[in-house]
Amino acid sequence: MLRSVSRFLGAAVMTGMGAGAALAQGPSFPCGKVGAGSIAEMVCTDGALSALDRKLADVYALAARKAENEHPPVLRAEQRGWIKGRDDCWKSDGKRACVEGEYQRRIAELQARYRLVPSIGPVTFACDGDPRNEVVVTFFQTDPSTMIAERGDSVSLMVVQPSGSGARYQGRNESFWEHQGEAAITWGYGAPEMRCRKVP
Repeated sequence: MLRSVSRFLGAAVMTGMGAGAALAQGPSFPCGKVGAGSIAEMVCTDGALSALDRKLADVYALAARKAENEHPPVLRAEQRGWIKGRDDCWKSDGKRACVEGEYQRRIAELQARYRLVPSIGPVTFACDGDPRNEVVVTFFQTDPSTMIAERGDSVSLMVVQPSGSGARYQGRNESFWEHQGEAAITWGYGAPEMRCRKVP
């Protein structure tokens, strides 16, 4: 049943299932009713994107098992929102790159949030000499690399960013940049940068 739910939610169109088994190299959803020129059609006709869609469906199924007792249940709603966001790639100048990036980030996000891959940590950073500014981070071996940072009751999932030195991660309104045991961390939109040091 969970497998069916994951395939259903991984689809670009919420239609019936069954064609997926016949299209072993296609995406996790049936392609017979997708709209011409749609993002779903792009996924159906691109082998690499189809493979990413199948991988996402598999990762979603694993996450769904761990999320069975979530209150409130957020995974399904988030996946529906992600599908809408992915389909907005039609607005992008580089549509294919946009779609590929959306898949890669969603797979990594689920793997990190539901602890489906190996991790390093938790690692504690003390910031600005104030115990209230302690940040605890865990790094996940996803592609792209991700980390989950916790500060008090707040949690942020961040994705690795290009960096000339050290390790730099970006979340929705948070950022983390570590170099040689020291980190610059911002937490919240417009918040000042904190200077942090790894706790031995």
